[in-house]
Amino acid sequence: MVAIGNSNLDIFPLALGGNTFGWTSDETSSFEILDAFTAGGGNFIDTADSYSAFADGNSGGESETIIGKWTAARGNRDDVVIATKVSQHPEFRGLAPANVKAAAEASLKRLQSDHIDVYYAHYDDENTPLVETLAAFDELVKDGKVRYVAISNYSPDRIREWLSLAEQNGFSAPVALQPHYNLVTRRKYETELASLAADNNLGVFPYFSLAAGFLTGKYRTREDLEGQARQKLASGYFTDEGLNVVDALSEIADAHDAEISSVALAWLLAQPTVTAPIASASKISQLPALLAAPALALSTDEVARLTEVSDRI
Repeated sequence: MVAIGNSNLDIFPLALGGNTFGWTSDETSSFEILDAFTAGGGNFIDTADSYSAFADGNSGGESETIIGKWTAARGNRDDVVIATKVSQHPEFRGLAPANVKAAAEASLKRLQSDHIDVYYAHYDDENTPLVETLAAFDELVKDGKVRYVAISNYSPDRIREWLSLAEQNGFSAPVALQPHYNLVTRRKYETELASLAADNNLGVFPYFSLAAGFLTGKYRTREDLEGQARQKLASGYFTDEGLNVVDALSEIADAHDAEISSVALAWLLAQPTVTAPIASASKISQLPALLAAPALALSTDEVARLTEVSDRI
């Protein structure tokens, strides 16, 4: 178990992404995945109020609704740590104070919970003064509806501004950062965000940690992606250099008798600032490889080899 930044939350070092719930996983399959995840030692679930408004027929909030039904059915709300996000739900866009409050109430209702463990600002809202957003988050913490606040998809300058405003005004400081980071997408995080996280003891939870499935090794040609639910997301990673990374992952996986996805997640866990990668599963058969990652110890040479081959992207 690892701590999330300066919080008192201890989690298994792999977060289960809830973006598939109500999208590529129906309620029954989602319950099975959640059951298997917690049975395997997992306790941290990451979602957003907008999941999965992007899927045909959905309006947003489907993931939270499924998670809420599951915790109610299992009676295990206090045994899991739930993170969700605000700013992208079709009915609650942006980070104006009234919107943050209303969106949080809607999330709590869907989650069937009286609190959110970690509440992220999903995307920056430059039309709202940052100090007003922070005050709204702080009020939720003071009211006991949110335990800790966190940041996702903010620029380094805006993160620095957030941290400064929190200190100046005595607002609840962020405990976590959620960046886009994986073996084939490294520069943006490693250039400035990594040092910001380290300097401020922010827990780091990379999303797209498996590059929308590209780093699982199941998509070796563009034809493999045709008709897949993740075709649009994963196609952007398809380059010769990216495929070289997958080849290196495959060789190291064979040496460990492990899955390619386990090795890709283990590389992230070997990075000094990463607390836990976020990985999602559409079916229960995908979970063992994810849960195996924290126990997979890559050698220094293996980590260096993967770093070197991905440097070429």
